[in-house]
Amino acid sequence: MESVVEITGLTKTFKDKNAVSDVSFSIKRGEVVAILGPNGAGKTTTMLMMLGLLSPSKGDVKLFEKDPKSKSVREKIGVMLQEVSIMDGLKVKEIISLIRQYYPEPYSLNHLIRITGLDQDDLKKRTEKLSGGQKRRVGFALALAGNPDLLFFDEPTVGMDISARKLFWQTVKELADKGKTILFSTHYLQEADDIADRILLFNEGKIIADGKPEEIKKKLSKQSVSFIADHTIPRKMFLELSYVSDMYEKDGRIYIVAEDTDLVLTRIFELKLQVKDIRVEKGRLEEAFEQLTTENREAI
Repeated sequence: MESVVEITGLTKTFKDKNAVSDVSFSIKRGEVVAILGPNGAGKTTTMLMMLGLLSPSKGDVKLFEKDPKSKSVREKIGVMLQEVSIMDGLKVKEIISLIRQYYPEPYSLNHLIRITGLDQDDLKKRTEKLSGGQKRRVGFALALAGNPDLLFFDEPTVGMDISARKLFWQTVKELADKGKTILFSTHYLQEADDIADRILLFNEGKIIADGKPEEIKKKLSKQSVSFIADHTIPRKMFLELSYVSDMYEKDGRIYIVAEDTDLVLTRIFELKLQVKDIRVEKGRLEEAFEQLTTENREAI
């Protein structure tokens, strides 16, 4: 599969301190990738270098095998940064129409209205009169205006209400289904868990984890099967299994912590145990996020 993004040895230094340190990764066409990390981890700096808005101190960035500053690349990308800045003095319809003209095959205005949640009243407003939520919808429309193959979203849903956030991610999923490549950073870990095919976790300017959300959770988070039993179940019945790490009782429920919850369920059914209210906890991305960043700080 064709690589859309190629990052090699990327480093950015500010006043003798590395904001990004020797980062390398590639992203293939059609991937939806979340860039996660605590504040100051290097997420936004990396994204700005990928866009050609910051020059690396060391390393190389290639988008579509070319320099990100080249005209042919910029015609293929769309960007929505955390701070949405829109030119004053124009109506929304005018600024969207203006931006569309910079691209060879832009989306139609009607299509942009449909997929971004703008309405006819929004189009008539001058940009300086827009609310924060309206500015973000316009920023989304401007990012999509050129029908881009590669999209960058930096904290895109900050300030959005629930309905706007739902529409935003619905549109992102539709774009991904059409083969668009999407990179986004977010502090809402549930968004990354729900949307991303892959997660790049940054800390202290380095990538400390790279994989599917399920892989990261499975490796680091506690997975368990819990249930209510009317009779005593010997601990050794499960603790002797190689994939089970713990078994305990809490609030009237028995918990079995394991690497593979499916194997635990299979064992329960094989033994024909009389249990009820079975619950499966596959682990949470928040746990993996916290564990990884804590381990990385301790290593440093």
